[in-house]
Amino acid sequence: MLNKNNEIGFSLIELAVVMFIIVLLLGSVLIPLTTQVEQRKVSDTQKSLETIREALLGFAIIYGRLPCPDTDTNPAAAGYGEEEASCTAPTAEGYLPWKTLGVASMDAFGITRTATGSARIGDWRYRVHRNFSVVFTLTALTSGTDSLAVRDTAGNLISSGTERPVAIVYSAGPNTIPDGLNANYEATSGSYQSDIPTSTFDDILIWISRPTLMNRMVAAGKLP
Repeated sequence: MLNKNNEIGFSLIELAVVMFIIVLLLGSVLIPLTTQVEQRKVSDTQKSLETIREALLGFAIIYGRLPCPDTDTNPAAAGYGEEEASCTAPTAEGYLPWKTLGVASMDAFGITRTATGSARIGDWRYRVHRNFSVVFTLTALTSGTDSLAVRDTAGNLISSGTERPVAIVYSAGPNTIPDGLNANYEATSGSYQSDIPTSTFDDILIWISRPTLMNRMVAAGKLP
């Protein structure tokens, strides 16, 4: 007869070892999965920004200018997501008028706002040179009060020093907070940052240059 003390089974130590191995295996699967999800969101955000670029260029072809930022804070307001009537004076940095352009309201990391006090997580930041927020001609310049610039993490210009950006749009990236130069609004001569992601910088930024804008306008027969 089989002695109960000799029955086959797992001891607590053996069960603990098995559970530890399972946890390790799950961790090795979940960490890459999390990374893959974040990379997909980054890719989706980059694609949305390219769509936004085309929408801005299309808007310029239709109206002969670029839209003003949206500065409404109440998501229930009629003008929320639409361009303001004027952007000829420096204001706090605006947001992309996504309704006006007919594009996505936020990046892939965004959370829909429900009240004025809701945090702006994932909303597109947007700035336009004021010379191009009104009907412009081939002689419109990117110099003057705005003089926008895009720099890398080291502070080097990556936009032309003579042909400065006419518009800038960016996502605050996975950490949902503007990093580097993007963290501080400059009412004049605004410098913005674009670079490869690091532990302290993950914003995703695009800009429209004057040559790109003028080329599209001429090709569409809107200029000269």
